Amino acid sequence: MAHDKYRLSFTSGSLLQMESIKVAALNLECGDWNTVREKILSENLLQARTLNSSKRICREVISRLKTLSLKELNLLVEGNSLEQKYLLWIAICRRYKFIADFAVEVLRERYITLKTDLSYEDFDAFFYAKSEWHDELDKISPATKRKLRQILFKILQETTLLDTNMLINAAMLPPRLLREIHNTKRLDLNFFPVFESDLKELTS
Repeated sequence: MAHDKYRLSFTSGSLLQMESIKVAALNLECGDWNTVREKILSENLLQARTLNSSKRICREVISRLKTLSLKELNLLVEGNSLEQKYLLWIAICRRYKFIADFAVEVLRERYITLKTDLSYEDFDAFFYAKSEWHDELDKISPATKRKLRQILFKILQETTLLDTNMLINAAMLPPRLLREIHNTKRLDLNFFPVFESDLKELTS
């Protein structure tokens, strides 16, 4: 059975919340990602130390934001901090199936089975299991694997889905964000540690 290759370029940055909001706002103004990219690089709007860093971060942010709808981009710019964090988590999961699979199969599964902690060992077990079907995972170095794990856990902490003691926090999905996801891509709710019964109650 063929499996699409995992993209693993998310090590370019963690959640990148402030950068993403700035880039999203620019896109809502001009409606063209190429124009946004040119403006960011020419004016160093992301305040990167080097042009290469600016290019790398800009490319990463735009690739994530392109997965969001126009309504979602507006909510990202206008929403509160928690809404922004959750929307960016959704964008990351849509962009990177590796992270989406981890979110559904490990993060959410542990939460709904009342295992409220998340460890590096959980990541390693997931990585090993997936490597049987994804040759690209077998080819990366141990250092790169550690980097992937480090960045993923950092993203989870920045979204507040994981605390500093490696305990999983239940997703507190704001009503308007929940409505938007439920009406468009309901399966994306599985990216969050939340009970199905709670979702039914919130969306009923």
